[in-house]
Amino acid sequence: MRKTLSIALSVILIAGAFAPLSVAAAPPEAPKSGKDFTITGAGATFPFPLIDTWRVEYKKIYPNVNLNYQSIGSGGGVKQHTEKTVNFGASDAPLTQKEMGLAPGTMHIPEAIGSVVLAYYLPEVPHSGLKLTGENVADIYLGKIKKWNDAKIQENNPDLKLPDRSILVTRRSDGSGTTYVFTDYLSKVSPEWEQKVGKGKSVPWPIGVGAAGNEGVAWATRNTKYAIGYVELAYAFQNGMTYAYLQNADKTKFIEPNLESVFAAVSSYSTDQLPKPEGDWSAVSITNAPGEESYPIASFTYLLVYEDIGQVVKDKDQAKALVHLIYWMITDGQKFSKPLLYDPLPPAVQELGKNGLARITFNGEKLWDYQAKSTAKSATESKVTVKSDAEKKTKETKKTTDKKDIKKTTKTTDKKEVKKTTKTTDKKDIKKTTIKPTTVKTATKTTSSK
Repeated sequence: MRKTLSIALSVILIAGAFAPLSVAAAPPEAPKSGKDFTITGAGATFPFPLIDTWRVEYKKIYPNVNLNYQSIGSGGGVKQHTEKTVNFGASDAPLTQKEMGLAPGTMHIPEAIGSVVLAYYLPEVPHSGLKLTGENVADIYLGKIKKWNDAKIQENNPDLKLPDRSILVTRRSDGSGTTYVFTDYLSKVSPEWEQKVGKGKSVPWPIGVGAAGNEGVAWATRNTKYAIGYVELAYAFQNGMTYAYLQNADKTKFIEPNLESVFAAVSSYSTDQLPKPEGDWSAVSITNAPGEESYPIASFTYLLVYEDIGQVVKDKDQAKALVHLIYWMITDGQKFSKPLLYDPLPPAVQELGKNGLARITFNGEKLWDYQAKSTAKSATESKVTVKSDAEKKTKETKKTTDKKDIKKTTKTTDKKEVKKTTKTTDKKDIKKTTIKPTTVKTATKTTSSK
């Protein structure tokens, strides 16, 4: 079995040397006024609620830019990207080495971090919180656990009276990044699943009723008594679905899926570096992360973009509009993530995306001279921690202070201000957002599943 790459978000892309901060680099050139642009994309349903929000919000700023994104599944997105029929693709599953061979020059630009949940319609349990282990979930999808009151499920839920009813399994029928994330998790928690089924955007399902897209699985699960299905967290909330708490990788606790537990998952790894956008992402995985509070089915979702953008756009102005749109998505657009139950990209991952965008060319000409203007800043921004803003400021102060004056500076720091600032970190914001998620329209597919 190929060794899976663990992801670090707590200490990633650390620069070896830090130069003094230079003037902040200018963003890519904004879409040319007086000219209408249509940017086309296709792929993953997993991030559709966020992408559709970006479509609306970006158009408020640039009314002459129309984003047309087809929510057809990661398999369809990879296919259209490979065939060069869209300006960008989207996938929750990184391209395999074989797929990279079919689409050379593809870059992976992380756009969001989300999670997959096990939703269910169980009249006897009308609330979220049914406890399931990874082995339980694998055995349900292997067809080994057939009834809701199976002893293995009942053991984890002694306070519930589970019904003697057959479990109706729902799953994806199309090529799906959500399926890839889900089966990647099952392959880690169940040797039998790994041997018999494995992981992928499409797998030989032992059992289950298929439906297209996160939308289809959510609809089928929500409207069928005694059903269970895997969907992205945003879809579960949008559709008012109940969902399971999954046992963590440490096997010490059952974890509710929310922004806080997904953030705990992605910040728990010790590896210090992600691949470069133009590199091999095929082994990247953040499922079944260690840590007591880590939710076990978390994932990046990616935009797929060609370095030589002239292959998929008609002119230089459209190419520049595409670069600016993606730049906005991974920077300013991240503020729309939390209300839709996606974790925003950490600054270091945003930096990774910016460096990828700086590689894009049209007819051999670079469209954004980013690195030449911001090398020093990039080095500083590349260091990411999960600590408080106050601690970050303290570290920056120490780095820029002459060694001889360190003691003096430390004495003049107001400890009360640091503590007060620490209390206002993102934890409260995350909890508040999780309790009151923003509802968006359920995704409507404009293209049939391929």
